[in-house]
Amino acid sequence: MVSEVQLQDHKPVLLKEVIRHLRCTPGQCFLDGTVGAGGHARAILEKTGPDGLLIGIDRDEDALAVARLNLQPFGDRVVLVRDNFARMGSVLTRMQVQRADGILLDLGLSSFQVDVAERGFSFNQPGPLDMRMDTREEITAAHLINTLSEAELADLIRRYGEERWHKRIARSAVRARAKERIETTERLVEVVLAAIPPSKRPRQIHPATRTFQALRLAVNKELENLHAFLQGALDWLRPGGRLAIISFHSLEDRLVKQTFATWARTCRCPVNLPVCHCEGVPLARLVFKKPVLPGAEEVEANPRARSGRLRVVEKIGPASDEQEENR
Repeated sequence: MVSEVQLQDHKPVLLKEVIRHLRCTPGQCFLDGTVGAGGHARAILEKTGPDGLLIGIDRDEDALAVARLNLQPFGDRVVLVRDNFARMGSVLTRMQVQRADGILLDLGLSSFQVDVAERGFSFNQPGPLDMRMDTREEITAAHLINTLSEAELADLIRRYGEERWHKRIARSAVRARAKERIETTERLVEVVLAAIPPSKRPRQIHPATRTFQALRLAVNKELENLHAFLQGALDWLRPGGRLAIISFHSLEDRLVKQTFATWARTCRCPVNLPVCHCEGVPLARLVFKKPVLPGAEEVEANPRARSGRLRVVEKIGPASDEQEENR
């Protein structure tokens, strides 16, 4: 059930910057691959009125329930689909949409995912160790923490959490689950705290942050989905259209940065090829070289925005009069 708090407290990250760099104008078609509560989508619809179209995708049923209420005033200018943004192409094909004028991904967790204890995303609230964005999926965080071998668990926490204590945490988890299954967020926090010496625990973040992140990324296959999305994203943009992605940790941002840089290179051929086969034409241009970060005022109003990083590319198309925005 959607609460009034969920409707009112949602604060889309880097909203002004997203709208500015997507260059929304009336009549355009936009795709929001992570529509969430619809904060960015609402602003896009306002800028593209009276006849623009927004297609919103999310795999979280609760998110779509909130978005339907928030975006109800826009009527049939909004189409919401429960699916994975990695399958964006099939969604647009079903809708007989050939190209979008702009595409947005906001890769952060929504407030109602974090704040609802039953979803199991937060180490600050007691709840089942779930972490599924799409509750139709079978694999939960509890399944991973209780079934992976110690080596597999350590590798997962190292790769997805970039956690220096990955081996000790994995060992602690294996010992704990030998006595009783690890089924709750509280129990996992205890496991992590038991593994990290008190004097070595990070001061800036909760000691369990990276372990929770690692399990969440693995459960939802977030990096794999982002990679799959990036493989075909430009194909669904019209020439001159823009792709904007907000990421919240280094693994996502690194993948986005490297992919955008590859698209913008004059030659994208493998280094061992003696002759250029891509004809030396870049696929896109970087709208700005460094990511746009939230300002101090936004971070103060919404602390969860502090890790946001916005990167934008424009698909190469007919020349325009717009000046370069690189800075």
